Amino acid sequence: MSKKKNVLTGAFGVPVSNDLDSATAGPRGPVLVQDVHLLEKLGHFDRERIPERVVHAKGAGAYGYFEVTADVTGYTKAAFLSEVGKRTEVFARFSTVGGEKGSADSERDPRGFAVKFYTEEGNYDLVGNNTPVFFIRDPLKFPDFIHTQKRNPATNLKDPDMFWDFLSLTPESIHQVTILFSDRGTPATYRHMNGYSSHTYKWYNAKDEYFWVQYHFKTDQGIRNLSGPEADALRSADPDHATRDLHAAIERGEFPSWTLEMQILTPEQARDFQWDIFDITKVWPHAEVPPIKVGKLVLDRNPVNYFAEVEQAAFAPSNFVPGIAASPDKMLQGRLFSYHDTHVHRLGPNYHLIPVNRSKNAPEHSGQRDGFMRTDDGGGSGPNYWPNSFGGPEPDPATGEPPMGLEGDAGRHAYAFPNDDFVQAGALFSKVMTDTDRAHLVANIVGHLGGACKRIQRRQCAIFHKAHPDYGTAVAKGLGLDLDDVRALARMSAAERAEATKA
Repeated sequence: MSKKKNVLTGAFGVPVSNDLDSATAGPRGPVLVQDVHLLEKLGHFDRERIPERVVHAKGAGAYGYFEVTADVTGYTKAAFLSEVGKRTEVFARFSTVGGEKGSADSERDPRGFAVKFYTEEGNYDLVGNNTPVFFIRDPLKFPDFIHTQKRNPATNLKDPDMFWDFLSLTPESIHQVTILFSDRGTPATYRHMNGYSSHTYKWYNAKDEYFWVQYHFKTDQGIRNLSGPEADALRSADPDHATRDLHAAIERGEFPSWTLEMQILTPEQARDFQWDIFDITKVWPHAEVPPIKVGKLVLDRNPVNYFAEVEQAAFAPSNFVPGIAASPDKMLQGRLFSYHDTHVHRLGPNYHLIPVNRSKNAPEHSGQRDGFMRTDDGGGSGPNYWPNSFGGPEPDPATGEPPMGLEGDAGRHAYAFPNDDFVQAGALFSKVMTDTDRAHLVANIVGHLGGACKRIQRRQCAIFHKAHPDYGTAVAKGLGLDLDDVRALARMSAAERAEATKA
């Protein structure tokens, strides 16, 4: 029996008779507007690139599963965490943060670490990074921060003055800056880095008791980073090396995995904790809050189509399931709005119906209707309002989270503990890093900060000095700055330091 011919068709299944020659008025005449195949083909081509992500533009992704390995029902009633051995399908996406879609995988940049859990109660998105902290703690600063990581609006070039001007005027960034300019700022591959929630989240159990938690995905492949020269070499030799590595490893059957560890505090413990648990620029020291192992993340299937499954994947920290909720972390509160909002702009109001984003195990039953690119029956003929008496979907009070007491005056409040900003960065430099780590850190900073003007160099070195005197001294020496001047700036308040180093 002959094999059935695979006939080329248009978007609506109509067979195409010729895909090489446009319809024209005679062999050399102008193209005819009635060539609907040409119009369809060109029209789709014109629109086949959707807007690039503002952040996390370049990334790689894969499917897999999450398996529970410890009983956590005392902390959360989330169904996908309800029993040891339970598996939930996931889709994960890794990315660089500040660069464009065509940037190199080895750029010095935090790495995004996002996981979509297709649970029976709906999709749960955990959107984190490969670092446990971030540069800022208030979302009002986020657009400004990202602007400094992009291109100068006049020259369209990356600008060290923009980059370091903002950071040197934002001392809370020192912890993340120290991590970024260490070798951890250039992971060898996506498989050889950890992932962190960075934010604090709320877990609550069936008794309506709640807890504050942080997530740590620890790579089972071991940590591997690139030195500055190694990253520079890869930038030209193979700018897509991390994307290639993830896909190739899964194709070989070397499925990457991570062990999920949780740090958990009761509300009572949190009240007496020495660090602000809702400040994303701080970590919870493991000696004070020992992590517990709760599960395993495994990636074992590559996407079939990059655009459909990776480029159109949309993760939003506002996607919670019963048993997991937000905390008062200001940066998280801002992200609850911003991620969904940017997906609506980039992919349209029905981006949740794109297969990679669709809730696979809990169908949508809502009053949301219509909109651009609605691809299903739009909710059918049922009522699209509540309350109703026609059997439409109704809220379930049992799925709500327990109340949390809040108090305080409404207003714009400055952070209450600014001196804490330097302690953890100083400890990271002096107690955690090896001599080699410190040497690489200083060399990386000098190489980048050296491109900024002297007054910004002086101001930033004062920030390093406040974290640890040896830190500030080493960078200042590398830049050829006056050490007495740097020490004097370090003794000033942030406002005085800014005034003393104005243009």
